[in-house]
Amino acid sequence: MATNRTFTMIKPDAVEDNHIGSILAMITEAGFKVVGLKFTKLSTEQAGTFYEVHSARPFYGELVEFMSRGPIVAAILEKENAVEDFRKLIGATNPANAEEGTIRKRFARSIGENAVHGSDSDENAAIEGNFFFSMLERF
Repeated sequence: MATNRTFTMIKPDAVEDNHIGSILAMITEAGFKVVGLKFTKLSTEQAGTFYEVHSARPFYGELVEFMSRGPIVAAILEKENAVEDFRKLIGATNPANAEEGTIRKRFARSIGENAVHGSDSDENAAIEGNFFFSMLERF
């Protein structure tokens, strides 16, 4: 049994660019097991709640608008050291600074449209996973 879980979202830009399959392939090839997966669309209110931690930042409104403009793919991933390993796999927020071979280097359009979200801590992974998935939707 794996010892750690993290949460990710494939963001609207990557969905629009038809990168769902390629991103999921990179995730599973890196050793992550998908234990929850959902194709959905956030309302403006849901996106605002999810990103509430950033509500005082100047980019908050744009972030909420972006994240609610189209469908996303939410996933709970399992792997030992999941949070840290996934952060390495996705790369820097700014794709110009992301290492070669990372998801953001390969698929992000810009710092604002950066293809994927990845939890930054075990605590946030649990909170974010609970936002999208009931216990009946995890395996």
